[in-house]
Amino acid sequence: MTKSRRLFLQKSSAALLAGTAASFASAQQTNPPPGAPPAFNTTPPAGPEVSATTFAEAEKLVQITLSEPQRAMAAANWRTSMAPLYERRAGPRKVELESALAPAMLWNPELPAKANPPSENRFVPSKIEPLALPKDEESIAYAPVTRLAQWIQQRQITSERLTEIYLARLERFDPKLRCVITITHDRALRQARAADREISAGRYRGPLHGIPWGAKDLLDTAHIPTTYGAEFFRNRIPAQDAVVIQRLDQAGAVLIAKLSLGALALNDIWFGGQTMNPWLLEEGSSGSSAGPGAATAAGLVGFSIGSETGGSIVSPSMRCGVTGLRPTFGRVPRTGAMTLCWSLDKLGPMARAVEDTMLVLNAISGPDPGDLSSVPSRFDYDATLPVKDLRVGYFPPWMKENPATDVDRMALDTVRKLGMTPFEVHIPDCPYDSLDLILFSEAAAAFEQETLAGLMDQLKMQVPDAWPNLFRESRFLSAVDYVQSDRFRRKVAQEMARVFSEVDILLVPSLRDEMLTITNFTGHPSLTLRAGFVEISEARSDWAPDPAHPLPKFSPPRRVPHGITLIGRLFEEGTLGRVGVALEREFAVSSERPPGFEQETFRAGRHPG
Repeated sequence: MTKSRRLFLQKSSAALLAGTAASFASAQQTNPPPGAPPAFNTTPPAGPEVSATTFAEAEKLVQITLSEPQRAMAAANWRTSMAPLYERRAGPRKVELESALAPAMLWNPELPAKANPPSENRFVPSKIEPLALPKDEESIAYAPVTRLAQWIQQRQITSERLTEIYLARLERFDPKLRCVITITHDRALRQARAADREISAGRYRGPLHGIPWGAKDLLDTAHIPTTYGAEFFRNRIPAQDAVVIQRLDQAGAVLIAKLSLGALALNDIWFGGQTMNPWLLEEGSSGSSAGPGAATAAGLVGFSIGSETGGSIVSPSMRCGVTGLRPTFGRVPRTGAMTLCWSLDKLGPMARAVEDTMLVLNAISGPDPGDLSSVPSRFDYDATLPVKDLRVGYFPPWMKENPATDVDRMALDTVRKLGMTPFEVHIPDCPYDSLDLILFSEAAAAFEQETLAGLMDQLKMQVPDAWPNLFRESRFLSAVDYVQSDRFRRKVAQEMARVFSEVDILLVPSLRDEMLTITNFTGHPSLTLRAGFVEISEARSDWAPDPAHPLPKFSPPRRVPHGITLIGRLFEEGTLGRVGVALEREFAVSSERPPGFEQETFRAGRHPG
């Protein structure tokens, strides 16, 4: 998951204690450039003062032991990171939880039974006019999956040749981006040659058959390392494939790379360094689906699979200018994927075109007994249906203030142009970030063993807003407040049901913190797509601001892509796709490529590495 945090380096325990208040005050006074995601550890201080002594005494209650530097770090930023999560009951924006309000999470004491199969899916793609295979391999590499599928089916190109093109690009451009953890070279060529044999024999499996793709390296791959981007998992080799890997294998897709993620699914720094944005190499690609965002944007894979807990598909899609689909919670099984938060984790496709994400979702949807949260669901996508008269909700104040830009406002005008009806919606002013108490508690529980064993000290990022400190701090969260936050989650879900009784979809600034938080906790699907370009004068980062280490500034400003996000009703990804395709055509900006990733002529038969 991601919550944007700019680098906040610890010089020493004493310096951190002395300088935290001034640093955060400075960070809060600075308006971030367009496209900078919201941040942990940048809220106003709340609650009573605490000290390292406070934590030393509290350790006796929970029976854990922190080192002196760890106590100093926790004490220095508790009032800006954890204390604000208590606002729901401490105020100023208190929320009443009615006595009949049930928790969002319900325990099912029954053992998993064989799930009933979902209703039959409907997938009606757009009509694509025939197009001859380009002579230059760069244009082939950047083509959307729908076009690649057409060329493969018509035998204008083989899967093996397409795979070799992408393998060569991965080898050539990964040193710029650091987006690859493992290239699955042998497996990829084996799958590609098998696909070509099947297609030649008339056994075409569908539009993903023979298409090379990349997986975020939290999806297990049999006998191939799956590292979670973390130092202490570098040698972890699973015995079997994740279910999503299996389903894409069954669709005939060709896995060519395990792509980078911020360590344990946070931001864009992993044991191999920082994954960079292809559009602006001076900044990270955002995370935690950092590698999928960068590799897809640079034309190194046909498509990729990312994951999201709190923004990890939305944010890198927005920054890298690709299309990211975060499915409804429970639609795609997570069996064989790293667990960060049981009640929040979601797997979804990232691609260069909207309909590509629909193709992939169609292949990976459906329950699996290994994931108790996965459910039967129907996927209904029909690109031929009109979008006219759909009601598109928007929040008027949000369109007038940061992080909204002229691109977001233009998108709302485009909605009107296409015959859809913009509709003003509103939600109560509540402390929605209080829900993060659930995120921190679940994540700390998921990695309790590694935290208590001291393995977290091996991660590159040892700053207040990185997992090591957050996991340790989470040990001091109240169990009662966890339950109350869970009940608040139910209240928020009821509020979203009310909103979607008025509209068909929502259009929101991609990184608006309230909606990014709300929809991840309520499980609503989202589609982020490039809508235009903005100019920025400062690099963006996923880490909390550090005045001592300012980010690069640009004069003249740099031009980078900017995306908008559509939110749909639960299990109505098809409507998101239909509207997304219509907007994508009208925006007419999805085909522009990041500079500096031109491919030299590739000789067929030459294998990289």
